[in-house]
Amino acid sequence: MANFSFAQVMVVVEIFLIAVSLALDAFAVSVSSGIAIPGFGWRQAGKLGLWFGAFQFAMPLAGWLLGSSVSRYIEAVDHWVAFGLLALIGGRMAWGALRGGEEAAASADLSPRRLCLLAIATSIDALAVGVSMAFMKVDVLCSAAIIGVVAFVLSVVGGLAGRRLGALFQKRAELVGGLVLIGIGVKILAEHTLGG
Repeated sequence: MANFSFAQVMVVVEIFLIAVSLALDAFAVSVSSGIAIPGFGWRQAGKLGLWFGAFQFAMPLAGWLLGSSVSRYIEAVDHWVAFGLLALIGGRMAWGALRGGEEAAASADLSPRRLCLLAIATSIDALAVGVSMAFMKVDVLCSAAIIGVVAFVLSVVGGLAGRRLGALFQKRAELVGGLVLIGIGVKILAEHTLGG
């Protein structure tokens, strides 16, 4: 049986806490998707979890590879990119809900394009975390795996929780989901520009 020192256990706990904080945006987006998408179920929750988990796994690895030489460029624009993507997707959802009809149903889907945009928007911070890992004494592959698994689990749970909320908000579910996405984008922007 392997012997783990207190310092090693603390590193794992630290990585887990980082993983949870990175996955909170994905969790919130999953909740809004569960609310807005008619017929949302386990299959859709699993799809969200796989996309968000895969990106949350890959982004720290990409950041670690990039290293410190470009970290200041990533940190300078990551919040603007995340805000722009979430505001665009959320705005389209809200606009579609207000206009009604087929356009509303079409804007709240889980197409690969939409999932990719959402996964990028919610995992850009993980890229910056990966850059910082280049200077920490951590196993980057294990850390990225923890981050990915936590994002997967929280995304599935969030989507299924949103499905239950969606039954309560049926008529305005897509509008609520769109406003939540815009709110998450504003939160990311405010945290970075106002310093937390």
